[in-house]
Amino acid sequence: MLELLFCSLLTIFPDYLYRRYRQGKRFGKEITFYSVWFELRWGIVSCLILTIGLITVIFYNHPSTTNVTLMFRTVPIVPEINGRVAQIYVGVSGPVAKGAPIFRLDSSRQEAAVESARRKVAEADAAISVARAEIATDDSRILEAKSAHKQALDELETKQELRRRNDDIVARREIERLVNLVAGREAALTAAQATRAAAETRLTTQLPAEKASAESALVQAQADLDRTVVRAGVNGRVEQFTLRVGDIVNPFMRPAGVLIPDEAGRNTMQAGFSQIEAQVMKPGMVAEATCMSKPWEVIPMVVIEVQDFIAAGQVRGGEQLLDAQQVNRPGTLLAYLQPLYPGGLDGVTPGSSCIANAYSNNHDLIASGKLSTGRKIALHAVDAVGLVHALLLRIQALVLPIRTLVFSGH
Repeated sequence: MLELLFCSLLTIFPDYLYRRYRQGKRFGKEITFYSVWFELRWGIVSCLILTIGLITVIFYNHPSTTNVTLMFRTVPIVPEINGRVAQIYVGVSGPVAKGAPIFRLDSSRQEAAVESARRKVAEADAAISVARAEIATDDSRILEAKSAHKQALDELETKQELRRRNDDIVARREIERLVNLVAGREAALTAAQATRAAAETRLTTQLPAEKASAESALVQAQADLDRTVVRAGVNGRVEQFTLRVGDIVNPFMRPAGVLIPDEAGRNTMQAGFSQIEAQVMKPGMVAEATCMSKPWEVIPMVVIEVQDFIAAGQVRGGEQLLDAQQVNRPGTLLAYLQPLYPGGLDGVTPGSSCIANAYSNNHDLIASGKLSTGRKIALHAVDAVGLVHALLLRIQALVLPIRTLVFSGH
């Protein structure tokens, strides 16, 4: 309507002035309800053409959309294991801090596994202590075997010396007995040393490995026990948490509730613009938005990113060929908007429905000096008509609460 009124001032109004003061035609006389088309046909046709052109220029260079919302992510509250709920730490709705427990599953089996793993570690420590005691015993046996071997060897050497001096003093059989005794004592010493080496190897290699395995089993059992307590991964708010003590929880069935992070939907708007505006929408464009949850307020925004893909064209590999006719509705061009000033989205509820305008800015191109005079004038006009769109947005912001509360019956 504003475009039509503006264009009529440049077309119908001058045509009427020409008819009235140049040709002397007056309303109610020569210009009547039935002859207005014939008398003002040039102005009416020019007004319609100019209005259509102006609307096209405005909506193409300064895109507008009602598909705007503050999308926010949710974190499903699910455990990593199956189990029966034993304790609830939060209500149906409420704030939670990062790391705070939300609910706990029955952990009797996991607690038994932890206790068993702890006992395995204690057994490994006891075995290490026993092995150290065995090594001390083996050291004593080695000293005893060395002493016995040395005693037998000394006796043998003495008897051999006496026999060398006089064969009749020591019998040959006695010498053979002592030789066998020395060999037996030496074998006993070797066996004692081998036993100590085996105990040393067990103490330094086998038992530490067994203890490490027991400690790993304890860590695994403790991790399984910790998984029975579901904690908040981020600071946020729990919503729709209807889980109660005694319920069976399965992570593959359904979440117990949702956790909404504190920053979710507080910083960025997502706006879906028409595909025809893909060549106009660029990061850095100034934009404005008004939301139903914050009426009568126009929020300055800036386009920070424009998605390179349109969601309607995505495909997923399957066993059937894709037919392009299956895409019935044309998708929108997704743009991300952020407040131009800090705190711009304060008071806007995440998930709100909004209206947004984006405005082209050709100032840098005009100031570059690379354009002709006609081109500069045209771009100046394009930038100037953005004022009309800004005015339309403010009218929408003014009318939106009234239309919602009064005329829609909500």
